Amino acid sequence: MKKKILCIIITLYMCVSCAEARSTVTLADLHGTVGVQLEEFVKEVIADSEARGDSLVIFELDTPGGLVEAMRGIVQAILSSQVPVAVWIPPGGRAASAGAFIVQAAHIAAMSPGTNIGAAHPVTAGGKDIDGDTMTSKVMNDLKAQMRSVVQLRGRNQEIAEKMIDESISLTAAEALKAHAIDLIAPDVHSLIKALRGRRIRLGQTAAALNLDDDVVISRVGMSFTERIIQFVSSPEIAYLLLSGGIMAIFFEVITPGGFILGTTGGVMLLLGAIGLKMLPFNWAGIVLIAAGIILMAVDLIAGTSGLLSLLGLPVFCLGGVFLFRAPGGELLQISMSVIAGIAVSLGICFGVAAYLAVKGLRRKVATGKKGMLGLEVKALSEIKADAAGQVMCHGEIWSAKSEEGVISEGASGIVKALDGMTLIISPKE
Repeated sequence: MKKKILCIIITLYMCVSCAEARSTVTLADLHGTVGVQLEEFVKEVIADSEARGDSLVIFELDTPGGLVEAMRGIVQAILSSQVPVAVWIPPGGRAASAGAFIVQAAHIAAMSPGTNIGAAHPVTAGGKDIDGDTMTSKVMNDLKAQMRSVVQLRGRNQEIAEKMIDESISLTAAEALKAHAIDLIAPDVHSLIKALRGRRIRLGQTAAALNLDDDVVISRVGMSFTERIIQFVSSPEIAYLLLSGGIMAIFFEVITPGGFILGTTGGVMLLLGAIGLKMLPFNWAGIVLIAAGIILMAVDLIAGTSGLLSLLGLPVFCLGGVFLFRAPGGELLQISMSVIAGIAVSLGICFGVAAYLAVKGLRRKVATGKKGMLGLEVKALSEIKADAAGQVMCHGEIWSAKSEEGVISEGASGIVKALDGMTLIISPKE
């Protein structure tokens, strides 16, 4: 009996020891636009992996690019990581623009077949070239210097890496491997881990081999729902849409109160827009101009100034969009003019329709109250005299009535000319 218990204890100890000795790998999804939230997620994943003592962190990257400052933060986090970092582009994915920098910063750069990397020429958030030769040269030289530094550190092809910026070249997985722009091609995560076993890398100032067992434990992590919402609203154009729409909804609630639906919706949109702006380098002048443009159009609607203030408000609103991200660090965050124009046209149509309905309402004949009674046709239920009240039928109701002059016989029709208290003053219908 004692021998059996001893054997069980030894077996359990060996199992626990083996489990503790098994190498662990963190696999994290990096999908979507490179922004501040993605940067924070990368830093969090690396910090957690360092605390656990993971053998490797693999970032599964699929991105069209994004913010330069966020990309710099991600690159810095990878370069200073105490855990080896591999960046792998999954099937059907891409590492364009800022994504190319992230791949080059990794200790191991890997792609799967059917993917591409490159096209890292800097453009604005609207997809246009940067305004001004001096600014273009400044941004280009800065990005090329950063690309050279990470490529030299990882021992990859510097010439090809610079062409990704200068000429916006994009390479397939096979082309990138042949040009030594990446380290290997792997169709899936397990193939990648198998190819990395025993591979030597430089981690800080020391060279080390990746210790990955056959039964390595893979832990997959991803952004929470809240983090994904923040990533979505921190897109420059989405933040602009939410900000503009929120201000507009609140003003419509003010001028046409009822139910608080517009006001609540506007408040939520403003809150989400503010969260997005907090993640971006914005200019307060842009926000003031956007609000001023909408206020001018709202005042035009309330005061009825025949559209003059709206004609001034629309250009002011558009200027707000142009200047919204004219701030340090926002050189590449110019909103597409087509987006600004689209919102401005939609806004102008909304206020135009509202103004038209308001004018039409003012011109419509009054249908209620004393004024609404004037001009209505009535039918005499009794003889109507100027000095003796009779009864008439008006709008399905029986009213007391007097003749304006003369006598109106029973059954004859008349027209309401005035009201004397609750008595109608009528004249014969011609």
